[in-house]
Amino acid sequence: MSALVAANHIAYEVVHLAGAAFLLWLGLRALLSRTTDTQVAAAPDRPSARRPALTAARKGLVNSLANPKLAVFFVSLFPQFIRPGTAVLPAALAMAAVIVVFDVLWYGTVALLVDRVREALAERLLRRLQRLTSAVLVVFGIRLATERR
Repeated sequence: MSALVAANHIAYEVVHLAGAAFLLWLGLRALLSRTTDTQVAAAPDRPSARRPALTAARKGLVNSLANPKLAVFFVSLFPQFIRPGTAVLPAALAMAAVIVVFDVLWYGTVALLVDRVREALAERLLRRLQRLTSAVLVVFGIRLATERR
């Protein structure tokens, strides 16, 4: 992808503007929302509110699997640790399993800590933080859209 973008100006512009549009969409969607994440989680009549942990885990998994940097990481780093003559698949799967375990432990801990902090903060402060981060996304999207190569 990076070779295509570096070689083709049109491909660069498409990816560039798609990224800017995505940032703007995220920021504007959050700015125009009338509820915070805690209000959504507290609404028992919403299907997604009944199982917020599973929904968040599913979104996190899709995000991780769709991340092209992960494939580049595996392809560039793992061959250094595989000895010649060793079966590649079992060694690669073992290394991937170690990384998955550490990622789940690390990000699970971070998610639990963030959830505890979210519960401790007042709803009004959470709403202000959501507005601030939404505005930052909009500003980044505008800056990215107006920035030239």
